[in-house]
Amino acid sequence: MKLSFKILVFLFLLSLSVFPQGKKAVLIVHHAVIHTLDDKNTIAEAMAVADGKILKTGKNSEILKLKDKKTTIIDAKGKTIIPGIFDSHMHIIRGGRFFNTELRWDGVRSLKKALAMLREQAQRTPKGQWVRVVGGWNAYQFEEKRLPTLAEINEATGDVPTFILHLYGHAYLNKAGLEALKIDAATPNPIAGLIEKDPNGNPTGLLVAEPNAFILYSTLSKLPELSPEEKINSTKQFMTEMNRLGVTAIMDAGGGFQNFPDDYGVTNGLCKDNDLTIRMPYYLFAQKAGSELNDYTKWINSVEIGEGCDDHDSDKVEYHIQGAGENLVMSAGDFENFDKPRPELSPAMEGQLKEVLSLLIKNRWPFRIHATYNESIIRFLNVIEDINKETPLNGLLWFFDHAETVSTENLKRIKALNGGIAIQHRMAYQGESFIKRYGKTAAASTVPLKKIFELGIKVGMGTDGTRVASYNPWVGLYWLTTGKTLGGLKYMNDENIVDRTTALKLFTYGSAQLINIEKDRGMLTANKLADFSILSDDYFSTSEEKILNIESKLTVVNGKVVYADNDFRTFANEKPKAIPDWSPVNYFGGYQKN
Repeated sequence: MKLSFKILVFLFLLSLSVFPQGKKAVLIVHHAVIHTLDDKNTIAEAMAVADGKILKTGKNSEILKLKDKKTTIIDAKGKTIIPGIFDSHMHIIRGGRFFNTELRWDGVRSLKKALAMLREQAQRTPKGQWVRVVGGWNAYQFEEKRLPTLAEINEATGDVPTFILHLYGHAYLNKAGLEALKIDAATPNPIAGLIEKDPNGNPTGLLVAEPNAFILYSTLSKLPELSPEEKINSTKQFMTEMNRLGVTAIMDAGGGFQNFPDDYGVTNGLCKDNDLTIRMPYYLFAQKAGSELNDYTKWINSVEIGEGCDDHDSDKVEYHIQGAGENLVMSAGDFENFDKPRPELSPAMEGQLKEVLSLLIKNRWPFRIHATYNESIIRFLNVIEDINKETPLNGLLWFFDHAETVSTENLKRIKALNGGIAIQHRMAYQGESFIKRYGKTAAASTVPLKKIFELGIKVGMGTDGTRVASYNPWVGLYWLTTGKTLGGLKYMNDENIVDRTTALKLFTYGSAQLINIEKDRGMLTANKLADFSILSDDYFSTSEEKILNIESKLTVVNGKVVYADNDFRTFANEKPKAIPDWSPVNYFGGYQKN
């Protein structure tokens, strides 16, 4: 049967729109080992980019034919290129506002060095400001295999107020910090928290979550904030730090003391000025116990899912409201402090959670729920299943965060409700503590990746940085592929350890799949978003321990170079200094390499 002339013309015009004839590349990267992460795990030599997307990947000779006089050409010098890492659970908006104030012990391998950094920073911190070490480290990463003592902290910091957070388990205040916050013998313990006292009834400086972390982050919230100008610089510094690690997208999971819309002004402004270098869909996190339903009612009536300054402008990276969570109601908070017994959730939790979830599901708002323990997940699923009978989810996007001890039975229930799971590398920091409390057998299936894969549940990888774990995704990739903690303890069953390609896909395609945006990202193939990084080492062949030291030599987001190290410095703008001048970022940077 012959096609009519009109149909042939139509098909020809259609082909022009799908396959632009003679289109030239804005950017070409060649002489590379490009792991496309497509279904065949194809490896290419070169890649052409235009309009924020990949035109084509292939051999050097064919890709270089797509250049013209205006094309930027980057010789990757034989290095490995991967798709940009997508962290499905991190607190970048809050972390960015405070990054310039923080001395990071992430990656530091000796307590001696950590204390030396503390001493040095105390000497340069001006009066009225604090030294702060805010999470991302643990005792087992140090060669000494121990925590600092309050005596060591006081000796290193003297009369400069100091706050040191150890995960979400406990924190240290030096003597000057206790005095600045007016914590004394008469100060009462908050609910589910402990201000440790000495035999004379005076506070020692140790603050303990028992297991509620409110005592920790409420204390941290009392410390001085940066100026508006400094917060803008701080957020830019933190985005650059993430780009340095090859991260191109982050789902922000909200967080304690991150109020909407007040605390989103910095990132809103950066988006409007087209200065975001991280794709940033974010969730709204209810802040005050008892008023969560009011918060979500107000937000549903005032903002829309997908609303943000990016406004579907392809020249801007995504920055918009993605849904509700990870906190939906305070009574559902099962804090992951494995040094303490599992928290028993309030009997009122089900009623409060049902009210909020019913509202969200009725209004088609995607949601995520913080859930550490299987015992909590049982109760959460009971509520979701109950609502589903009244108001069917009908494919509404939702997932659990963390789910360290989720059972096979509950995984089947999650699958039946078309839910997903966002996992993180928290056990790399707390594996030893978990084993002390629950034993090796329980730890071996934490997280039960094999069962998750077998059931076909959508799963994406994240970090839960910056407090309860480090924001460095390479720690997560090390953990997934070795089953080891940062202290080198192999605790995970072999069946839950994955190969390096699978692990990377969880941090790219998997995270995108959680929120149904995998069609245009997570792979380096034609028409996918041009988000990628040139690595400092070959992730696929380097030794296990060297995975922890990998970083990006050059990172591209939306087809634009957003970060380049000294080897590629001509392709990126020079990074401004952190402000204020005394910022630890100017002297130590962020994550510390071995």
